[in-house]
Amino acid sequence: MPGNSNGKNRTMGNSFEVTGGTVLQGELVPQGAKNEALQVICATLLTPEKVIIRNIPDIRDVNKLIELLQHLGVHVEQLGVLKGEFSFEAKNINLDFLETPEFKKQAAALRGSIMIVGPLLARFGRARIPKPGGDKIGRRRLDTHFIGFQQLGATFEFLEGDSFYTVEARKLRGSYMLLDEASVTGTANIVMAAVLAEGTTTIYNAACEPYVQQLCNMLNRMGARISGIGSNLLTIQGVSSLRGTEHKLLPDMIEIGSFIGLAAMTRSEITIKEVSYPNLGIIPSVFERLGIRMELRGDDLYIPKHDHYEIETFIDGSILTVADQIWPGFTPDLLSVILVTATQAAGTVLVHQKMFESRLFFVDKLIDMGAQIILCDPHRATVIGLNRKVPLRAIQMTSPDIRAGVALLIAAMSAKGKSVIHNIEQIDRGYQRIDERLNAIGAQIRRV
Repeated sequence: MPGNSNGKNRTMGNSFEVTGGTVLQGELVPQGAKNEALQVICATLLTPEKVIIRNIPDIRDVNKLIELLQHLGVHVEQLGVLKGEFSFEAKNINLDFLETPEFKKQAAALRGSIMIVGPLLARFGRARIPKPGGDKIGRRRLDTHFIGFQQLGATFEFLEGDSFYTVEARKLRGSYMLLDEASVTGTANIVMAAVLAEGTTTIYNAACEPYVQQLCNMLNRMGARISGIGSNLLTIQGVSSLRGTEHKLLPDMIEIGSFIGLAAMTRSEITIKEVSYPNLGIIPSVFERLGIRMELRGDDLYIPKHDHYEIETFIDGSILTVADQIWPGFTPDLLSVILVTATQAAGTVLVHQKMFESRLFFVDKLIDMGAQIILCDPHRATVIGLNRKVPLRAIQMTSPDIRAGVALLIAAMSAKGKSVIHNIEQIDRGYQRIDERLNAIGAQIRRV
């Protein structure tokens, strides 16, 4: 990737050595939103004209996607010295690349690669993708994507021998569809296919996360006609072609939530800069229910030092439950952080992870560190907060996925002694130079 140092920086080691117990102080600037980046970068395939995207995070998953697009023939250029600003020009797309072993290898290593299917189908009438990879948080069905393409008139084929999904269509036609689940990537993929379809497409039970809203707004600036943005009912009037545009990514709400939890756990005073507060939904209020105080200063979020924080109960006195829900409910990506933050609070909380069946399996590492957690089943864990009476102890552990990785990093930073976290590629997939940025405000994290 032009101008990208990520690969170079990341060869230094595959583990973090974390000296816990240090107090941080200062400002953190959140990276651009990873989930939005994956969508809008794929959307550049919809036009032969130049699209400029700003605030792109320098992380593995995004860099791999950009590399994939370059192999497809997209001309990618880093603009000036400003980090995270790239132009994409999909003028000369080589569809033959889809048939190569190299494509299979690259696309299978990245879950986000599924979102090239909608744009390629819309613009060129065919696309194929191997079974996508990524982390190990449970099954992520792709049915929503392909049922949506079929409803637009595409034929779908799964070739079991080479594990490829193939879609083809001479002409896509608008249709009414009710999605079987409000999938973020499914909605994004279908929207990108529908913008160039003939006639009107109506998508009910559409995901309405800020990422999807950002994508729709960008597509509208490119000449698409999408209405209902921000709701679960999208109406798309198909157009014959799209033009270039410029787009800036939102700050990453998952990283902002991670920093809130980190500040409370480590007794740190932190200001998170330019958080785009209206796009955080209920994230701040869920952390407030854990007893974490914060103050909005302009568009910056100030978290004071917390010697203690107490988990609220429901009005009738019953134990607080934090569960993931479709937007505008609480995002599943932050449940791991909520869980680890609760270990040092006063009180009890039930964390209910509905969407993925393996995301809570990292709690055994927290139990080894001395946390009081009852894993009820693959979806539910009860955390009994220790109110800092017993600090977590340092251990060796392995990161199973992006979000658990950062939760374990937060635990290690609050623990007594030196912890080692292995498999930190998982953290690098979603968090840009997290060690350097935290060290700059007082953390002690070393790549080994």
